[in-house]
Formats: sequence, C-alpha cells, structure tokens
Amino acid sequence: MMNAQTVRATLEKDPREVASMFDGVARRYDITNTVLSFGQDRAWRKATRRALRLQPGEVVLDLAAGTGVSTVELAKSGATVVAADFSQGMLQAGRWRKVPMVAGDALHLPFADSVFDAVTISFGLRNVADIDAALAELRRVTKPGGRLVVCEFSAPVVPVLRTGYMEYLMKALPAVARSVSSNPDAYVYLAESIRAWPDQGELAVKIANAGWSGVQWRNLTGGIVALHRATC
Repeated sequence: MMNAQTVRATLEKDPREVASMFDGVARRYDITNTVLSFGQDRAWRKATRRALRLQPGEVVLDLAAGTGVSTVELAKSGATVVAADFSQGMLQAGRWRKVPMVAGDALHLPFADSVFDAVTISFGLRNVADIDAALAELRRVTKPGGRLVVCEFSAPVVPVLRTGYMEYLMKALPAVARSVSSNPDAYVYLAESIRAWPDQGELAVKIANAGWSGVQWRNLTGGIVALHRATC
C-alpha cells in the first residue's frame, strides 16, 4: 500500500489521489502555506471575507476549507460558516477549531438546494476533477441573489513578476516545501497545477457559463491570486 506521506496527485485530478495527497500534508498544511506565501495567505483570507460582504445571521459555505483556518476568518463577520472538505485528514487536523465541519465532495455537496446566503472556495477549485460541475453545484446550494467568491492562484499581470513567479513555482517552492512540509512532493503538484490553471478572464467565463451572473474579478498581490465574485 502506498504511504500517504509520499502521495503526489497528478493533473488528472483523480479524487482519491487528491484527497490522499491532502491527507498527507494536513499536519503542517497551515504553517507551510504561510511560509510559502511569505505570510500573504492571511491577507488573502481577509480579502475573501470582505469580498463576500457577509452579514450577521447569514449562512455561508466555505468549500475546500481544509483545516478550517479560512472558516474562522469568515466567521469574524458574525455569519454562521460551515467548513466542508473531502479530505478527512484536513478536517481531523482542524477539529479543534470552533466551527462546524462537514465531509463533502465539491461535485456532490451534501446540502439541499438554495440553503446558503453565500458560498466560497479558496485555493480548492483548481483541485476538483470537473471545474464546471463544481461551479454548478455551488450555484445549486446558493439562494437566489446569493454570492460566490472564488479565491485562487492566477496569472501575474506584470511581465517581470510573472517571470519571477514561475521561476519560484518550479524551482524554489519545492525546495522550500522540503524543509517545512510533511509531504514535499505534493507541492510539486501544487506548482504544476498553478501553471496549468486558467487566467483571470478564462475563469470568469467558466463561472458565467455555470449560470452565475455579474462576474467580476480583482487581482491580489499583482495577480498571483485573484478574487472572482458573482451572484446567483
């Protein structure tokens, strides 16, 4: 049997491979992300919360929530936020956080239609096997007029930044991951999946094609990350 600590998913994104890979990085996932992003992950979480414009009393889905660190940030708004992830290892690693957690697949969410005032997914849409189906499933569980925010790696808009970023992804990031991650091979997949990901405009088209309206995006950190916002 393959040891979960050595699992590296392929870009084919077999759900079992991806879940096993995230199980393998769960123990040091949050600290690894902070190191690899030079602390920018905290600012990205705050920007996602603000983009959702959450109100006390609203019910929100935080999909691909991992250990729930993003869910805790969203809950600062006073909304009720449910963390969902398909990696049992991630949920287990974040079990001490005071947020509701549910095991769930982005392609088959365990929720009824039109139950959330807002839905969000941060750095997780890139890992699903069918992006279009996941966006449609998120729309299914959102109330009419509800909001979507996708926070995801994207394409730097300044050429010199883009060149340096790609060099970092393919050379420095795996090296840094070896010193801090519980599964460094997973971060080779991370780098490759970012390179293969649609740019800001292409993702906006996918979101609109899934039935969302008023799609807009805003670049963070020069386009290394983009926030896409839309309405159900």
